[in-house]
Amino acid sequence: MTNDVCSASAALAAPLGLCRRVTDVPILAWFASTLFLSSALLFLIEPMVGKMLLPVLGGTPAVWNTCVLFFQAVLLAGYGYAHLVTRWRDERQHARVHVLLALLPIVVLPVSVLAGDRPPTTDQPALWLLGRLLRGVGLPFFVLSSTAPVLQRWFARSGHPAARDPYFLYAASNAGSLLALLAYPLVVEPLWALGEQSRLWAWGYIWLVVMVTVCAAVLRARAPATVSKSPAGHVHPIALRLGLRRRLRWVFWAFVPSSLMLGVTTHITTDLAAVPLLWVVPLALYLLTFVLVFARQPVVPRAWMLRGLPFVLLPVAVLLYAQVQALRWVLIPLHLLAFFVVAMVCHGRLADDRPPPAFLTEYYLWMSVGGVLGGLANAVVAPLVFPAVFEYPLVLALACLALPRQAEGPSGWRDRARDIAWPLALGGFTLLIVLALRFIGWSQTVGMVVLGYVVPAMICFSFQHRPLRMAAGFAALVAVNGLHGSLREGRLLYIERNFFGVKQVRLAPDGRFRLLVHGGIVHGSQSTDPARRGEPTAYYHRRGPLGDIFGLLEGRGAYRRIAVVGLGAGTVACYARPGQHYTFYEIDPAVQRIAEDARYFTYLAECQAPYRVVLGDGRLTLATAPDGDYDLLILDAFSSDSIPAHLLTREALELYLAKLADGGVLAFHISNRYLNLAPLLGNLAAERGLVSYHRAERARSVDGDSGWIPSEYVVMARRRSDLGGLPDDPEWRRLTPSRAAGVWTDQYSNLLSVLR
Repeated sequence: MTNDVCSASAALAAPLGLCRRVTDVPILAWFASTLFLSSALLFLIEPMVGKMLLPVLGGTPAVWNTCVLFFQAVLLAGYGYAHLVTRWRDERQHARVHVLLALLPIVVLPVSVLAGDRPPTTDQPALWLLGRLLRGVGLPFFVLSSTAPVLQRWFARSGHPAARDPYFLYAASNAGSLLALLAYPLVVEPLWALGEQSRLWAWGYIWLVVMVTVCAAVLRARAPATVSKSPAGHVHPIALRLGLRRRLRWVFWAFVPSSLMLGVTTHITTDLAAVPLLWVVPLALYLLTFVLVFARQPVVPRAWMLRGLPFVLLPVAVLLYAQVQALRWVLIPLHLLAFFVVAMVCHGRLADDRPPPAFLTEYYLWMSVGGVLGGLANAVVAPLVFPAVFEYPLVLALACLALPRQAEGPSGWRDRARDIAWPLALGGFTLLIVLALRFIGWSQTVGMVVLGYVVPAMICFSFQHRPLRMAAGFAALVAVNGLHGSLREGRLLYIERNFFGVKQVRLAPDGRFRLLVHGGIVHGSQSTDPARRGEPTAYYHRRGPLGDIFGLLEGRGAYRRIAVVGLGAGTVACYARPGQHYTFYEIDPAVQRIAEDARYFTYLAECQAPYRVVLGDGRLTLATAPDGDYDLLILDAFSSDSIPAHLLTREALELYLAKLADGGVLAFHISNRYLNLAPLLGNLAAERGLVSYHRAERARSVDGDSGWIPSEYVVMARRRSDLGGLPDDPEWRRLTPSRAAGVWTDQYSNLLSVLR
């Protein structure tokens, strides 16, 4: 066998000097390693490219959504290429073509998507972005996307004893994806700047080409000289056995986990805990399920997952809208467990229904269609159709269809009618119980828990042998519990959803404040008492750090033009005085509409100084302002988990200083439950020769009855005297350089270094 491989691959592998060395390696291990590396490179390039684009296109979700859709489209194209070419050509001939195709991306390495022109900040950059992605990473991403199905097809034709069922190689492919997903934020990002990452990635790709070349040599030496498909117009007879219904099943079982992965990520990172990097966990579980279900030896029995599905879904239905902060570290594992079980069941169905190797590439193509549809449904369709994140419970209900149907005989129209009637009755019964218990004042009692939650869940559990009935029952429970949760949180005054998430204006349960809420984060509040509605609340109250900044600098009379990056409810406008001018930079048009609507908040309507709102990413729009134009610049965009890192870099600080007048002050609002940004800002200030001071309020020092929320701020100035009397205030502490946090640049940032 070794001699055959060497002779057949001489033209391809001999110039590389690898033939003798590689043929000593078992074929199976070589193919698995090649697939592992290919998928790892695929999952490393996506965050790397996203980080490259951040400084020039900003942190708008529309940019990342455009990138995701591009990657999904190219992935689908790669799977389509793998399916069509391996069917219409002899694999041995195709091997030569694919190696040549794999060599082409080397001309665009190292990867860069920013060479040449820059997008105008006033134009819609979507087309420019797609063009840049296509030119910069389109070709290598296309080749990597097609490698997994192509290599598995080659292995199926290699004559290896394990080639009769090559699908276990898909586990190796997803293991590479999983490792790369974890390695980027934990290892790659902290150790290397973007330029170094790109060069290392290029060397990894070149080594992949070598490995693919050897795989092609093995195929040419061992595969029979036959074609996979007869001439045009003649379909292979076995293709008729697949059928449309089977193909649609593949699409559906791929769609549910793909959509659910995005849905559970949105839910836990916005409604439960805005923890940085938490989004990695659902994606890692998603990849892990592929590894487990396609492994040669089952690690987790599939029957356990099927039996456990109702036990994990029903608690989610009951607790989905439970806004109890003390329970969030219980709710997060529960949601992740439910997602893992659903993904195991759905991907297990896919693995059990895999076709013969002759249709391997078509199988992966339909799986890719399902995955892309899941991404499109959550990223594009849902924000346009649903006012809130309804797609998550909706897809959880669809997951109930994975349960085995144990009723004997075909279902008639009477059975289907009962499958709808029983859940409707359950929902109506539960709603009446909940409203009745609220009316008599038992909404927070054991009676509500038992009658409003436990009993309906037990009734729904009895539906598990009828998947459609179980799915409808789950939806009914979620709908009722969602209504109850909405009543518990306070009256909903307004809701709007777009690419930037779901914004709600709520009346607090005690009726004393109107709140602007995004997920679980309050971005502004205002008293409903007309006598107090001009008082700043939340993070902006007068006794807090922002009150100090305005109060201690006010006597100087030196600041007339104020810029604020981040509008929120417009609370900062409370500090406006005649003779001043305010400019608010806000990325989300919905936030501007809410802040300027006097039915909800009147801060801007009653502002004592003229103001304007500039829409767009803060850094990009701020760059268009005249140099030296602002006396005070407030950066207020760091309270969520996805902090805009491009606003905290060396280059960003240079921009702020250019727009700041002589004697001006920079203020950073850095209140964040999970990130400590003060050391990073201290390092940036020290490197630039600025003075910086920090104040962090404690919860015990804040009057919660006044609607105040503890806040944390950092101020910077060119000279100590520019800060007036603020440095003499004992509440403010001067920042000193910290080696642990480092200095971020447009080429380098490390989120782990600022985790609390």
